[in-house]
Amino acid sequence: MPAQFVHLHLHTQYSLLDGATQIDPLIKQVRTFGMPAVAITDHGNMFGAVEFYQKAKAAGIKPIIGCEAYLAPGSRRNREGHLAHNDYYHLILLASSRTGYQNLIKLVSKAYLEGFYYKPRVDKELLQQHHDGLIALSGCLSGEVPYLIGQKDMEGAIRAAGEYREIFGKDQYYLEVQANGLEQQRVANRGLVEIHKKLGIPLAGTNDCHYLKKEDARPHDVMLCLQTGKTLNDPNRLRFDTDQLYVKSTDEMVAEFAEVPEAVRNTCRIAEHCDLKLAFNTSYLPQYRVPDGYTRESYLEKLATQGLADRLRERPGAMPAATYEARLREELTVIITMGYAGYFLIVWDIINFARSRGIPVGPGRGSAAGSLVAYALRITDIDPLAYQLLFERFLNPERVTMPDIDMDFCMDRRGEVINYVIDKYGEDHVCQIITFGTLGAKAAIRDVGRVMEIPYAEVDRVAKLVPPQLNITLEEALAQEPRLRDVTDTDPKIGELMTVARALEGLARHASTHAAGLVISQEPLTDHVPLYKGANDEIVTQYPMGDVEKIGLVKFDLLGLKTLTMINHAVGLINARPAPGAAPGERPQLLDIVRLPLNDPATYALLASGRTTGIFQLESPGMRNLLLKIKPECFEDLIAILALYRPGPLESGMVDDFIKRKRDPSQIAYDPPALEPILKETYGVIVYQEQVMALANRLAGFSLGQADLLRRAMGKKKPEDMDKQKALFLQGAKKNHLSEKKAEKLFDLMAYFAGYGFNKCVIGDTALLDAMTGEWTTVRALFDAPHPFTIHALGPDQRPPEDATSDLNQAREW
Repeated sequence: MPAQFVHLHLHTQYSLLDGATQIDPLIKQVRTFGMPAVAITDHGNMFGAVEFYQKAKAAGIKPIIGCEAYLAPGSRRNREGHLAHNDYYHLILLASSRTGYQNLIKLVSKAYLEGFYYKPRVDKELLQQHHDGLIALSGCLSGEVPYLIGQKDMEGAIRAAGEYREIFGKDQYYLEVQANGLEQQRVANRGLVEIHKKLGIPLAGTNDCHYLKKEDARPHDVMLCLQTGKTLNDPNRLRFDTDQLYVKSTDEMVAEFAEVPEAVRNTCRIAEHCDLKLAFNTSYLPQYRVPDGYTRESYLEKLATQGLADRLRERPGAMPAATYEARLREELTVIITMGYAGYFLIVWDIINFARSRGIPVGPGRGSAAGSLVAYALRITDIDPLAYQLLFERFLNPERVTMPDIDMDFCMDRRGEVINYVIDKYGEDHVCQIITFGTLGAKAAIRDVGRVMEIPYAEVDRVAKLVPPQLNITLEEALAQEPRLRDVTDTDPKIGELMTVARALEGLARHASTHAAGLVISQEPLTDHVPLYKGANDEIVTQYPMGDVEKIGLVKFDLLGLKTLTMINHAVGLINARPAPGAAPGERPQLLDIVRLPLNDPATYALLASGRTTGIFQLESPGMRNLLLKIKPECFEDLIAILALYRPGPLESGMVDDFIKRKRDPSQIAYDPPALEPILKETYGVIVYQEQVMALANRLAGFSLGQADLLRRAMGKKKPEDMDKQKALFLQGAKKNHLSEKKAEKLFDLMAYFAGYGFNKCVIGDTALLDAMTGEWTTVRALFDAPHPFTIHALGPDQRPPEDATSDLNQAREW
């Protein structure tokens, strides 16, 4: 059997600006080498653990979750450094079991929360407390044992090695010999072999991988300059004096350790001992406490039933009350059956707190606008029946996923809401979520150019040749832009710039805090996820949003919205003024932004004129041109405009069809006639995902849950899924007496538009905010709007009165 080797000391891109290896190419390389396993050991963190674990498993490679920890020589709480490298050693920790994984989580969390001093540090006290299930390697030249060997203190090195063996156990601690081409490492290796012979501590061979291939040494050198703010010509910059820190093959590693073959064999022994299994199918929803005498289910039912009655009393619905009550019962049945009563109560409680404190709350966001329960609980302010919004687009019992309700709050007071959540559920159960900034195409060119000391004007010229396309890669830019390809091929300096930039493009550059995400956990967070301390000392998860959800934690989005803050200030200015023509001392009739009418002709006249500078989402030249063409006359037109103004609909001809049919109703044909009630508001054009679902429901007998699956299949355009759904659609259409020819034509039409269709729930709530945020339409009410307040547009020659200058400027600032 050929010799095997496993890399146990390896840095990915999540060793921020120190590791240059992305996970996908790493897994591919390891698989090519025929290695049975591989470890991830990023500096002081576990950022990439879940992504690495899942991708390695999918490739049939055993993932070993680890970390290169920073170890304080004394107490982790000590802040008085005395070593040249800021008072820390390095130590490799590998999780061999679920217990070890949980201990690793606690160690890296406490390193940030308790031991941070230049680096996130643990100490031997913490290692004693959390060593179970961990395998330790002595580390690189900055590890305590190799460091003491380099200081010619063999006695101290032997003593330290014995201490680590005592902490971790006889077969859980290894002396790490490395094959990195450094003379200091050769000295350390000789000392480590001597300690091995004297104490019997086993050896393990590693390569301290920082990049994937040997030719990546140059881009990695540039990356180190990015990390330290230096240039390549700076004589005092940080540099690795070797090009050997790449992911070597088994044959290369066997050759490197020919004198100590047991160091190679032991890597496989360690890999066999590591057997971590992570679960991704469990949810750890926090438990909402309900009043005595209620279950979460019965309390939700009580709140929703009473809330709907209050809503219908305040504003009669678009349909009979019995229709609303039946829809509410159906939704509650699904929510309770799926086990999400607690989730709705948590969201209701957070929003109820904000409203009770006078904190402005948004009208709702995303597919949650399709839920009548959310409307009844005042989580949203949009009547889903009035706009034909579908609950199944939000929560589908035939495709079990966690609900996701985004909450918008006044930007200035969002912190109060977060503090309330922390106080209610406990500081160790709530935190924000990490996110990573990456090197995009243009940023990579500019950063590499600075490090290479290429004149800024040259770098700027090259960067501007990258087409302005969202998420474009340098490879795509070179293919699309001949001038960029030409300068890359003809100018050696720019050629090297582009080669290095392409190598670094897409790598994680820095960690920051997600704008909205908040995790609330049933147990202390460190039972599930490692924690990190952000730039402003905020506590955040070490796993990004997608990975947090994969491990079963529930994310709640609490966004601070500047628009709500601006609206709140504008309403305050309006309500502080006496009503026009009011008698002295007469109490003014206050403006309630939630009760603004959505059928004001003057407002639609303003929008149709295209004079919408300052109105959120309606101020770009392209959007103003679209407003001029469509000339919106009702709220439904506004929703459609926002859905249509995207590359797909604009390029596909959908927009032209919409305009043509709106201007000339004779162009509209409904075949079969059953299409009319579903497509009437969009003049026969399929604009929304909800319309696709409604068509499948009405014409092919799909349940709305099945229709949501059809909508998803059409959006993804997977041939095997599409064929399956088409067969079901044709079968259902036949039962509803629709000819096969018409059914096929309709299915193809739905599939075409579904590729561009937008979620009407999302567009509807955005349009509601848009309708409330025009600078002129809002400020108009400051001066002469009649009572009750109706927001009117200023005419083309109208200006606000002179004494309004300060108010207008204040509104403009927002």
